[in-house]
Amino acid sequence: LSLKFGDIGDLKGLVIRFLLTASSYQLSVQNWFSLHRLQLLYNHSVQATFNATRIHAPASYSFHCEHVSSLQRYDALLIPSSADDLSKLWEVTFVDFQIQGFNIQEGHFAYAKDCASFLSPAIMMGLVMSLILLLVLAYALHMLIHLKTLDRHYECKASPAYFAQMKDNDMADEKEPLRNSGNESYELRNQQSGKIYI
Repeated sequence: LSLKFGDIGDLKGLVIRFLLTASSYQLSVQNWFSLHRLQLLYNHSVQATFNATRIHAPASYSFHCEHVSSLQRYDALLIPSSADDLSKLWEVTFVDFQIQGFNIQEGHFAYAKDCASFLSPAIMMGLVMSLILLLVLAYALHMLIHLKTLDRHYECKASPAYFAQMKDNDMADEKEPLRNSGNESYELRNQQSGKIYI
């Protein structure tokens, strides 16, 4: 697949060439395509060559990536093929890159296989926050399970009513005889009949 740009400044006949390969695997039920190599041609000769890594998708799909670049900050999917050519002098970056080599229908891309890894920074942050919340929940459940109820250790045990023993001489002082129609009765001077301790 060749993208021809023509003359751009000192670059005469600039062409970006994508070398795609199709392959089939025994463990897979469908064919796959991969971007094998990227070449930069100008002045009617190949000037720089980059080997592509991890750029592949099923043959009926397209491949999409936010950045396909030779720079390390973009994960360097394009690697200079040799130190002898001019590849190290070039910095190549494709933004919002999408490619499909085979089974193109009506000039539109098929469903895209994205290059985003399963452990992107956003996914990692979500996993860390989920782990923190799970730890807090586990600690709260642990505390609830081992919570002591109040009636288990702080029972209010009521002792039976206690009446102080009264001596006979005290009883004699507190009694005052009453004479009424021949019957002897006593009236307590002190109305408190006993003490109750709880």
